[in-house]
Amino acid sequence: MSEIEAENDTKTIHSALRAIGWVSVGLGIAAVSVFVGHELRKRYKFNHRTPYDFYSNAGTQTASEFGMGI
Repeated sequence: MSEIEAENDTKTIHSALRAIGWVSVGLGIAAVSVFVGHELRKRYKFNHRTPYDFYSNAGTQTASEFGMGI
């Protein structure tokens, strides 16, 4: 192997590792952003509850115990 070929292989490997590193950084930032966005939305929804949200059957007007088809 000549010196030029060895230098080209080193540059190629270095470029590939750099690309993999940047992709990893981008995916990490995206994952953290999704997590932070989810937490912020959860807190927003929790702080903007209505009085009806405190009851488990609020807003449901179904009569499920009638007409069971016996």
